[in-house]
Amino acid sequence: MQELTYSQFQDLTASIKRSAVHLETRDAYGTETELPHMAKWAAGEPDDLDWLEGWCDKVRGHVQQGRSVRRAKIVSEPLSDYQRWAHTLVGPMVDAGEDIRWVPRRSVSSICIPGNDFYVLDDEQVVFLHYAGSGLNTALTLSTDPADVELCRTAFDRVWALSVPHRDYQSQ
Repeated sequence: MQELTYSQFQDLTASIKRSAVHLETRDAYGTETELPHMAKWAAGEPDDLDWLEGWCDKVRGHVQQGRSVRRAKIVSEPLSDYQRWAHTLVGPMVDAGEDIRWVPRRSVSSICIPGNDFYVLDDEQVVFLHYAGSGLNTALTLSTDPADVELCRTAFDRVWALSVPHRDYQSQ
């Protein structure tokens, strides 16, 4: 596996030819970008969500070119504060064309899921996202090993089959 910088990761997600799928498995993240916005939400303050616009622009561009961008979020219920907050902010990403779905963790007990969140890009590459216990991202690694791609693709497809579209998911 090859370590990636965040800039290299951004370039990979910008240059997909057909598809990107993303599996999220954690109940909480602590990205440096998100933490101030989550704090606003926790305090009941409004957030204009302008900070999401770069990702939304990328998604819109992919969708306009006929590429698909999908994300499945495995969540414990009742939702953690992080996931309750996340549920309130993914609307602009869905509007941009990212198909985001939610699946209760109890529904995936019999699915073999890789130990890290990941992106599968064009069914050719996997980017694994590594996190500290606090939820901060610590590393990104790239694999082009067909076994890794197949493992992640299969896990994603099985989770996706059980998932609920964002607009239909009732957060608990």
